[in-house]
Amino acid sequence: MNSIDSTGGSDEHRRAAPGRTAVATLAGTTLEWYDFFLYGTAAALVFDKQFFPSLSSAAGTLAAFGTLAVGFVARPLGGLVFGHFGDRIGRKATLVVSLLLMGVGSTLIGVIPTYESIGFWAPVLLVVLRIVQGIGLGGEGAGATLMSIEHAPAGKRNLYAGFPQMGTPAGLVLANLIFLGTNSSMPDAAFAAWGWRIPFLLSIVLVAVGLAIRLRVTESPSFSRVLEQDAVVRFPLAESLKVGFPRLGLTLLAVVANSAVAYVFMVFTLSYGTKHLGYDKQFLILGVTGAAALWFATIPLWTRVADRHGRRTMFVGGSVAILLWCALFFPLLDTGNPALTVVALAGMGLIIPVTHCVQGGIIADTFPAHVRYSGSSLILQAGAILGGGLAPMISTALLNSGGSSVGVTWYLVAICGVSLLGAAALFRLVPDSAPGPVALPEPGGEAWTAPR
Repeated sequence: MNSIDSTGGSDEHRRAAPGRTAVATLAGTTLEWYDFFLYGTAAALVFDKQFFPSLSSAAGTLAAFGTLAVGFVARPLGGLVFGHFGDRIGRKATLVVSLLLMGVGSTLIGVIPTYESIGFWAPVLLVVLRIVQGIGLGGEGAGATLMSIEHAPAGKRNLYAGFPQMGTPAGLVLANLIFLGTNSSMPDAAFAAWGWRIPFLLSIVLVAVGLAIRLRVTESPSFSRVLEQDAVVRFPLAESLKVGFPRLGLTLLAVVANSAVAYVFMVFTLSYGTKHLGYDKQFLILGVTGAAALWFATIPLWTRVADRHGRRTMFVGGSVAILLWCALFFPLLDTGNPALTVVALAGMGLIIPVTHCVQGGIIADTFPAHVRYSGSSLILQAGAILGGGLAPMISTALLNSGGSSVGVTWYLVAICGVSLLGAAALFRLVPDSAPGPVALPEPGGEAWTAPR
């Protein structure tokens, strides 16, 4: 007979909890990122004509990417609200609500009228629903990583922290395949008129599946201990700042480039390749989708490397690799050669996960358990705004002003250089050179241990 622990769960249940939680966080983040990336694809290819028809092609694309950026601006609000309650009432409940918000927001985007029907109010409604999406994803990002990492067995902390990170490329693959499949099943005119709504309407079905999985997971053991020790604080965000601004600032700098590069690769490339280089839309979507599949498949490999050898060498080496590939990416696209374009996209799919797979764990390990959700949300969402939220708009503006991709290349190289310096300084401040736990200063005077 299975023994029962102090929380009422059996040994068998406790052994199954990490795996079940990993699957639940992967499923939840996949669905949330599906919704978020679906919007990005539609913004790059459809929304300029449906919601900003009175603008020129360049201005309409910039306006569509502006609504994309609105979601990033709303993410910190979601991160702060969900982080606060995640540190006070628990991770599980907040993650259920975040999934519902994202699903409702995406489904409603599938039914709002276009500019032709209601004029000015069409882009207004689009922005409002984009804000709802951003709030939902703001609560998801840090919370899913915490649920997985706080359930992780000994020695597999990076591996389990990587499961929710896999939801990013998985969501992109799912969004692009459904978008492409819908587009391919009807004439272009029908897709532009109403077919683009179908992938958004499917969100409600996917969210129902995600909720069925997520409701079966148990609360985070770390948060359960916080409750047992009566360690819940009234203002966890303020308490999290006691980690110190040098550590917070360097962590933010270390992760900002990955977000910027990923969104240029996933979103801006579609607009640039079709409108300026004349690539076939389906070819580019399939290319980005294939690269995202490589991204997804290699995350478990890199997280195992991190568990065995540490994050430092892998993360700094990955930061160097992504900088070098950014210098080559647009020159390869600009050749107009489909084979070289596939090489450029595949390179992104292989290099981005090296740093992406452990950045959630790096951020989470910056904070003790009783303020981890709030602190992690702060760093994650700030990095998302400074990186991914602004990257498509900045890239479009640089392209329009310079007339070529050279400015975009220099922008990516510069932000990668900043992140590389931030990562090098961060690991000097918090060494990660040998297997074993890393001791960190506890806000308040004691010490807590953040495993590698």
